[in-house]
Order: sequence, then C-alpha cells, then structure tokens
Amino acid sequence: MPLITSISGIRGTIGDDNNENLSPANIRKFVIAYCKWIFSINNKSNKLTIVTGRDGRESGPEIHKLVNETIISTGIDVLDLGLSTTPTVGYSVSRTNSQGGIIVTASHNPKEWNALKLLDSNGEFINEESGKLIIENVNNKELKFLEIEKSGNIKFKEGFIKNHIDAILNTPFLDTEKIKSKKYKVVLDGINSTGGIAIPYLLEKLNIECLKINCMPDGNFAHNPEPLEENLKGLCEEVKLNSADFGIAVDPDVDRLVFVDEKGEFFGEEYTLVACADYILNKTPGNTVSNLFSTRALADLTIKFGEKYYSSAVGEVNVVKKMKEVNAVIGGEGNGGVIYPKIHYGRDAFVGIIFFISHLVDRNLTVSELKKTYPQYFISKNKIELSSNINIKDVFEKIEFLYKKEKINKDDGLKIDFNDSWIGIRKSNTEMIIRIYTEAKTFVQAENLSKKIVKKIKESL
Repeated sequence: MPLITSISGIRGTIGDDNNENLSPANIRKFVIAYCKWIFSINNKSNKLTIVTGRDGRESGPEIHKLVNETIISTGIDVLDLGLSTTPTVGYSVSRTNSQGGIIVTASHNPKEWNALKLLDSNGEFINEESGKLIIENVNNKELKFLEIEKSGNIKFKEGFIKNHIDAILNTPFLDTEKIKSKKYKVVLDGINSTGGIAIPYLLEKLNIECLKINCMPDGNFAHNPEPLEENLKGLCEEVKLNSADFGIAVDPDVDRLVFVDEKGEFFGEEYTLVACADYILNKTPGNTVSNLFSTRALADLTIKFGEKYYSSAVGEVNVVKKMKEVNAVIGGEGNGGVIYPKIHYGRDAFVGIIFFISHLVDRNLTVSELKKTYPQYFISKNKIELSSNINIKDVFEKIEFLYKKEKINKDDGLKIDFNDSWIGIRKSNTEMIIRIYTEAKTFVQAENLSKKIVKKIKESL
C-alpha cells in the first residue's frame, strides 16, 4: 500500500520500501521534520519535551524506540509513557507542560500497519497549517543531529493511564458510589492492545466485574480491529453466554468506543456519542458538535434540550475546532469517539465508558431500553478501494451534478441531504478508499441508498 502522509501524521504498512512503506528512513525524516516544527514555535533556549507512547501492535516497540532516539538526537527530551493510549498521551502532554506528543498507532488499521499521530502543546492533533509545515520540512536537511553531549534524554514514566482515568472519575457530577452499587457484569473486547489492560482498571474502580476477551496487549488482533458490528460477533456471543449487563469494545489506541446490549445486540457506534451527550446535556446544557457524516440523532437530541447542534468536517481536529468556536459542552464523531473538553480536547473511550455507565444508572435502564429512547436512524457504511491514478475531483463533480436539485454540502467531500435521509461520500485521509455513508429511517432504506450511490460512483471511475 502507498505511504499515506497527511496533516495528522504518517501511516503505512511496515517494510523497507521508502515509497510504499512506513520504513525506518521515513519515520526518521518525519520525526525530524516534526521536531523542527517544535523548535520553530518555541524558545530554543528552553529545554523542550515531547511525550511519546504506543499501542499494542507487534511493530510498536521497535518503531517507538526509533521515534524516541530520533527525538533526542535533535536535542529534545522524551517523556516515554510506553504502552499507552492516544487519549492518555494527549492528556499527559497538557498536564506535563510538554511541547508536543507522538503516538505510535495506526488506530483501526490492520496489524501490518502502523503510524505516527502528532500532537501540539495542548495535547491536541496538530492543525492543517502546522501539518503542512511539517510535511514541507520532511526533506529539509537543515536540522542536523547534535553532538552526543547535546542530545536530549529519555525519561520513562509509568502510571499516566491511571492518572488519566482517576482525573475523569473526579468529574464533580459523577456518582461513582451509585455505579458501584449496581454491581454490573461486563464483557470487554480489548482487541489485544492497550484497552485490554487500561479498561479493566477503570471497571475495577467502579466495582464492575470484567470478563476479558482479547485483552493480552501483544498486537495479535483476534479480528479486524475496527470496532464495527461485523467484527464483534464474538463479543456479542460472550455477552449472551455470560448473561452480562453489556459489552464494551474499543479500537487499538482506545479513542473509539462501542457497546453491546444485554441481549448481545450491537448498540451502534453512532449512538455512543448520542448517549454520552444525553448524559452531559442533563448535567450541563450547551451546544454539541459532530462531523457531517454522523447520525442525525445527536442534532435531534440537542434540539430537544433547547440547545444548538453544529457539524464539522470529518476528523478530530475539525470537530475540536468547531467545538471551541461554539463553546460546545460535548462533541465527537459517529465512529464511537467522544470528546469532553473539561478533561481534554481529544476522543477518549475512558470518558465515553464512564459517562455511558453513569447515564444507565441515572436512568435506571438496561442498554437495550436506553437505545429505544433515542430517535431511530440506521447508517450504512461502505467503502470503495482506489488506485493511485483516480481523479477524485472528477468523480465528486459527476455525483454532485446528478443530485444538483438536492441540498448539497461540500465542507468535506460531498453530502447530499434529503427530507428523511442523506448520502455522504469522502476520500479517506488514512487509506486509499472512498468512504460512503448513508442514513435513513430503516436499515433497508439506508442499504438501498448505499447500493445506489456505490453504483453511480463506480460508473464515474
């Protein structure tokens, strides 16, 4: 697969081909470019620090070591969290007054992939302008390695996951004692990455019995790591077999979160944010934000509370930007990513788990009963593989022309709104695919819309 470079970082399959793979040479060049950017926005006379961490992928330790050694070769110190999560690294950057962060993770991609996610001094994903500067610096030879005595130092630090979780548990309106009294039994699918060790700690703090599957953080993913219904059949079965109250699944770097109800039915990744927003809007009313291709249910819920809903382009950095603009109390993406700014501006499965369980307790409902309280929409998500010679702009223009009489939004890809349904198409920033989203009042309607637009796209290729 071609190496993918974007403002959020660099991603690819592991190998030595510098044009096709996430190779050692590409990693070193990209980290040096990032360090050059860090130097450019900070006082060079001050000692600078970058926080690093990794998920459980097999390639993680080697890449993480290379990242750390490259950083200190430029004179910047490293605070190494070791096996960690994306939200924990983000949280830690802001709490340690560090100047940036790098997470070694390819998120939901299969195990042959890895990536570097880049953070700013707030522990947030870098913005488009900064990302472009880093990409421009990749082949710049100006930044040289220093003499050994001028190198930075690596400080290994354990315990930040626990610090992060404890900070969330100290949210003022949480009633942890009430949660403890419920004595829930939960099945966790940790996809053999960091969630398998971090989430049991959280559940233990809440007096929740945790039955673990795929929780050895060795990177041997037991199934496709994207937390979608078709990849979580095992979790659904285990919830039923063990008469559990619900199931939890996360992606390898623990920024995406989904639930399974007590019947072993998929709650839906789109409704993770909806349920958490319902909880927060009951406690602290305010505006909400999600990306263009997330369910309409969040907008409906927000309006019900008398507040305003806003949409953004896809991508955490875009959601965060919009959240800051409108002072949103909660936001996120329909892939199961929840952002609660009082903790930090980053998708955080720990936040989602705590808020979701708190909401269940407050409402005194089962997970299946909770789902029925929300507007029922059905989203179909598909994708079309791309070759490198496809002109995406031409494809989108042809589709736009076909639907020129409908309500069109081009803030990110193309969204076509109908009265009770919508179609969304966009090129992925992390894979060579076109993502297709359709939502309607029934699953059949959503699937039919999807088949229709897939056919039209393929005819345009």
